[in-house]
Order: sequence, then C-alpha cells, then structure tokens
Amino acid sequence: MDITDNGPKPNAFDIEAATKQNGAYRRVAWTGKHLQVTLMSIEPGGAIGLEVHYGTDQFLRVDAGSGVVVMGPDKDDLSFEQEISDGWSIQVPEGTWHDVRNTGDEPLRLYSVYAPTHHAQGIVQETADDAEADEDAGRDEPPSWVEEVDEKGEDSA
Repeated sequence: MDITDNGPKPNAFDIEAATKQNGAYRRVAWTGKHLQVTLMSIEPGGAIGLEVHYGTDQFLRVDAGSGVVVMGPDKDDLSFEQEISDGWSIQVPEGTWHDVRNTGDEPLRLYSVYAPTHHAQGIVQETADDAEADEDAGRDEPPSWVEEVDEKGEDSA
C-alpha cells in the first residue's frame, strides 16, 4: 500500500493494512493542523526508546506483534507496565515518560496519533537511528501551516 501524506486535505485509507505492511521505523501517513498519524514498525528486541513529549498527547494501537509498554512520571519511575498485542491501544498523556518494547519474535506493527502535530509531513525514517539523525539535524519539524505544534519539546533517556 502506497501512503502519501496529503495533509491537511481530506484523506482515508485502510490503516490496519497499511500498518501491517509498513516496514519503516516511522512513516508519517497524514498531517493535519491539529494532529498527525504515523505508522511504526519495531523489530524483535527493539524499542521506540524511552521518551517524553511535554506538549503532545499520544494514542497508539497495535495491529501485529507483541510487546510491553512502560510509562511513568519520571524516567526513573516507570510504574505503569502492560503487555500488549494485536488490538491493544495505548494512551500516553503529555509529560509522561514512555517506551514500547517488542518482546515477540516478529515486527511489532503499530500506529500512533499525535495531538498536536509532532513530525515533518510525509517523513519516512527506515530506522530509529534515521529518526534520531533527522531530529538532531532539524529535518523532522512540522510544516509551517500546522496551527498547533508541540513547542514544549521532548526528551529521551
């Protein structure tokens, strides 16, 4: 399935099929003025990486694979832990440290909805290292027409 981020124009696609077919670490599927949809694939033994978004709520849904999500008020206090698999959703309030780890033997395929928008329109990052390099180089910034941007930033451990 070919996904083209045409945001902020109307859009519809089979998100479950697209999520299951996505092999990139992160693929921005749609960018609106107030929220964004990304597809993610985490390899066995891999993780999103411990992070916090200070101005963004996040919704994630697992469509394939299995893993565990941890969350908490501090990177040293991850008191919430839940095993996840196909069909599970994760709600991450802004300001909450979180990580999603693949504990299975197949890619963990999920999608994420950020509100407000968090990433560059249409960006595809094949690996977590690519995502980090894009962020460090300033290539992973929301487009100028976005009305609501997470200006409070994020941290990673």
